[in-house]
Amino acid sequence: MSLASVLKIFLPKDRVFYGLFEEVAHVLGEMANVFVQAVNEPDPDLRVKKFKSLEEWEHKNDEITHKIFIELGQNFITPFDREDIHALATSLDDIADFIWAAAKRITNYSIEESDEITKRFADVISRSVNALSSAVRELRDMKDLRAITKSCVLINSLENEGDDLLDISMSQLFNSQTDAIELIKMKDLYELLEIVTDKCEDAANVIESIIIKYA
Repeated sequence: MSLASVLKIFLPKDRVFYGLFEEVAHVLGEMANVFVQAVNEPDPDLRVKKFKSLEEWEHKNDEITHKIFIELGQNFITPFDREDIHALATSLDDIADFIWAAAKRITNYSIEESDEITKRFADVISRSVNALSSAVRELRDMKDLRAITKSCVLINSLENEGDDLLDISMSQLFNSQTDAIELIKMKDLYELLEIVTDKCEDAANVIESIIIKYA
């Protein structure tokens, strides 16, 4: 038996959830980073390649989320309420799903250049995901509640920024776009990008609920 197998036997079963959530946070960070790179990539071929690479990361996230649900079904002892574990896993998975959905829209709609609104959304999403990753890592010992709260407040603020960006984008789109097909494409994309910020806020709300109960 390998050393890793021996250590796994003696590792408290409830601790496995922290590692899995941290893996999810890492994947989301990679996805947000790739998305930012893609929308700012001037080379069309590299741009499409970066967007398509997000599918692999989304599948990776699905695998980790599935592991969380398996552990939830097998372990009687959990670090916090089973409902909260399920809610956090689901909300984090939603973020990955919608980042990938936005990337697919851009490639499927053949949107060849990212406008300033899309780039600003990508930046807001990246900052939201980074703050969320920090909050998830702090859940392991909950020693720095102020840091967790600060991250959650930042995510809520960024979600408001996403709302404002959507308002601006809709105003600009309907006042300047005369091509109905292009208008529909961009409206759909902007709304998806705003949903990503909503999903980040949903995950932050779950984390806030957890620390209120267990801190």
